[in-house]
Amino acid sequence: MTTSQRGDLFSPLCPTRQLLDRIGTKWTSMTVKVLAEGDPGEVRFAELKRRVPGISQKMLSATLQSLVRDGLVARRVEPTVPPRVHYRLTELGLSLNGPLDALRTWAEEHMPAVERNNHRADGLLPDRGRAGEAPERERAD
Repeated sequence: MTTSQRGDLFSPLCPTRQLLDRIGTKWTSMTVKVLAEGDPGEVRFAELKRRVPGISQKMLSATLQSLVRDGLVARRVEPTVPPRVHYRLTELGLSLNGPLDALRTWAEEHMPAVERNNHRADGLLPDRGRAGEAPERERAD
């Protein structure tokens, strides 16, 4: 696939699927957000780890390696002992922050509704939608 061709998400052979797997994780979303907040400056590894609660050092390292490999993040190492490693979003990475920000906002705004639906599905709440209406169900076509 050339850079001017658009991918086909539904094709099993399309690399778009692998890219979505990489950029669609919670760790990628949080890491990109922290780096975007640091723009135009750099953020050190230790600061990223501190600002992404729950991420292990190994997972943060793997996430950053993937983002660097994809050209979304630039990495700079200071030759000190121990080395200081800095990260920043590239122009391509900054272009990803907008769509991820929209997704993060959607998740934050709709989590209560999703949680209610989960509780209903688990039998923890009566099976009613808003104002006593039944929740929408998927149709089997």
